[in-house]
Amino acid sequence: MVLKTELCRFSGAKIYPGKGIRFIRSDSQVFLFANSKCKRYFHNRLKPSKLTWTAMYRKQHKKDIAQEAVKKRRRTTKKPYSRSIVGATLEVIQKRRTEKPEVRDAAREAALREIKERIKKTKDEKKAKKAEVTKSQKSQGKGSIAKGGAQPKGPKLGGWRWQALSHCSVAYLLGSRVIDRTCLFV
Repeated sequence: MVLKTELCRFSGAKIYPGKGIRFIRSDSQVFLFANSKCKRYFHNRLKPSKLTWTAMYRKQHKKDIAQEAVKKRRRTTKKPYSRSIVGATLEVIQKRRTEKPEVRDAAREAALREIKERIKKTKDEKKAKKAEVTKSQKSQGKGSIAKGGAQPKGPKLGGWRWQALSHCSVAYLLGSRVIDRTCLFV
């Protein structure tokens, strides 16, 4: 049968069932003392770290070194070993580890070059499409305003400005963009 022991709040000694003094402070905090000596020192506000027979003093001054040394155990350190990862076998991983840094750098540069070329290609395609759109708008010539064209004079309003154009189309300006919309009303 295991006995439930508690610790003295002052000395740190074990208190067995049926022994000790229980003190309850006005803020409902419970203090358990081993004997009247511990209770008296606690109420006189003596520090347990200054009395040589308390557990706190012994711990601070490292008096129980022999017992603590027995408790310490060294954990066996696990040596790392290689395992294959999903998508790469052990041979591939070993090959990459032994690979020279020059080869790695060359592969990285080639990959970067390929990515840059792909980005440049997409930018060129976008520019070509944009040029076609501007040519088609210039050829139509109806209801379009050039980006660098003269803007209406007058007080600048915050946000949107409206300007009526010929043959019932309306353009509204937002920042530097000009967007055309045809009128639904006459």
